[in-house]
Parts: sequence; C-alpha cells; structure tokens
Amino acid sequence: MRLRMSLIAGALLAIITPLPAFAADTTPPSRPGGLMSCPPPSSQGGMVGICWTPSTDDSGSVAGYDVYRLTSTGFVKTSSPTSSPTIVGGLTLGRAYSFYLVARDLSGNVSAPSSFITLTATTGMQTPTPSPEPGDTQPPSQPQNVRDGCLWDFPGTAFCWDASTDNVGVTGYDIYRESISGGWIKVGSVGTQYRMFNEGGLVTGQYYTYSVVARDAAGNVSPPSTPTPILARQGLPTPSPSPTPTPSPTPTAGPCEVSYDSAMWSTGMAVWMSVKNTGTTPISIWSLEFDFPDAGQRFVSGHNANWSQSGRHVTARNVAWNAQIAPNATMNLGFNGSHTGLNPEPTAFTLNGMSCVVRP
Repeated sequence: MRLRMSLIAGALLAIITPLPAFAADTTPPSRPGGLMSCPPPSSQGGMVGICWTPSTDDSGSVAGYDVYRLTSTGFVKTSSPTSSPTIVGGLTLGRAYSFYLVARDLSGNVSAPSSFITLTATTGMQTPTPSPEPGDTQPPSQPQNVRDGCLWDFPGTAFCWDASTDNVGVTGYDIYRESISGGWIKVGSVGTQYRMFNEGGLVTGQYYTYSVVARDAAGNVSPPSTPTPILARQGLPTPSPSPTPTPSPTPTAGPCEVSYDSAMWSTGMAVWMSVKNTGTTPISIWSLEFDFPDAGQRFVSGHNANWSQSGRHVTARNVAWNAQIAPNATMNLGFNGSHTGLNPEPTAFTLNGMSCVVRP
C-alpha cells in the first residue's frame, strides 16, 4: 500500500512539474557567399543560373533561400529555392540582371544578404545572338567611388559617388541600404545634378551599408555599386536665433578676407566659407555677419560656428575650438540653407564690425 501511494505521488509530481524552457532560436543563418554563374541546362530562352556556397545555421538546418532581382522600382523576390543552384526564367534574352539572395532557417530568421551578382540572360549552354529589341535597352554604368566624409556634418549618414554614364542619359539614382532584418531596402532617390545623399533618424556612431543604382529614362538600371559602410554622425546643433545688431552702413576696413562658395539644387543650397586673418595680431571672439540678397534665402543648419538669422541678416559667432584666428591663418565654416528659386551670393561681409575683402 505504501509503495502504491509513493508511485502515485511520483506520477502526480511529474505531471505538475513544468518542463525546462528552451530559448527561442534568434540567430540567423550565415551570409550566402561565393555567388557565380551556372549555365542553365535548358535550351529555353531568357534564363540565368546562379550557384553559391551554402549557408550554415546554429540549428543545423537552413530551410531555404530567397532570390531577389533588381528592377526599376526596387528589388523583387523571384524564387525561393531550397539549395544551390537555382534557375531564374522569364527574362529578356541578352539583357543583364542583378541579383542577391538571403538564407532562411526553420525559425524564420533571415541572413544578411549575399554580395550582388550581375548576369546576362541566356538560353543555357547554347547562347545564340539575341534579336535586337526596340527602344533603349542599354543600362547605365555601375556607380563608382561611393565615399563617406564628402559632405558637411549632416545628422545621420551622408555620402557621395561618381557619375554613371549611359548611351542616352542617366536620369537619376536610387539609394539602397542593407536592412538589419536581411535584404536591401530602397531609402531614397536623387537626380543627376548633385550625386549626394543624406539619411537621418539613424543610430549615431553605427555604420550602415549602402549601394547606389543608376537608371535611365527607359527604366534600365545599372548594376548596384559596391556596398559601402557609412558612419552615422551626430551633426552639429542648430542654435536658436537671437537678436543681432545690424552692422554699420559704412564699416571700417578690417584685417580680414572672406570667401563664399555655394552649390544649389531645387530649393536647397550648401555653402562653403573661409575667413582669413590678414593682420599681424590674433583675432579673438569673432562675429562674422552678412545679408542674404534675396528674401527667400534661409539658413537651416551650419557647422564650425553658432549661426543665427534675423530677416535677411545672418550672423556666425565663434565656437570654443576656433575662438581665435592667428595672423595669416584661415578658418573654415559653412552652412546648409533653402531658397525659393533665387540664390544670389552675398557681396559684403564684416568681422567684428569691420569690413572684409571678398575673395572671388
């Protein structure tokens, strides 16, 4: 009897005792690598074959892969093979297409994207000369030299690149950022006048990887540029405007020389300035002032000075690290602004109430 009660108690304890909890799998598979062309075995037209090095996963199994193709509107998923290789059909014979792929595990975790690969659609082992297509079918060249550190200190990421070429003409560029959840997302588009891009709302001090794609009027897209990591920076704060005195109509000539260079686009502008001390004694605790010629010109954000604007009048006061300008030394500063269609350059500048020579 005592043995029977002991067995019953043990069974009840086993029923009510919770099973040990297992941590959910949150580790994605490794990034697919080694992408290369694998000639399609079929003789059907308009196909490409892609091979790659299989990904690995901590759970031991990779559930499959998703293959994405670049189009004029972004990357679209074309297939979901379970292993290498894969064949992508429905393409135009003789045209180049760009792809990347990601791996998935059984828990739904997605890997970082593979490198890009650009392939020409063929008919398999035999590649006949494609028939000419009507219209423009030639894509622009791949954007080159995507680089950090080419713009003023914007909050977030900011970068530039060199122009692509095209048989007819490049009409714009699309910007893609590698997503933390796997794949590439389109984060913006720019025209051809200024090949630069800025993205805010990012984590300061973290690197983000970008790729640039050129497009033409016919919807042809270039191969993506080489993925490039760009650092998200804090940027410099925009000070609150404060009342400033208007400089004297006839200020005394001072020992200073100012240069003012600007670039403009639709309703924006970027300005690069320098102030040189042409005297024999240091200039300390300085204040540079000028007037915008047009009422629609506005200061937005600046660097290397505390900037403010009242009406058309703009003032830049020194910050802690450049409060003194030594004799024959040059101090650089600048700002970004907006305009309403006209963006003439100021013609007169004063430093601590004294007029400066304007250097062309």
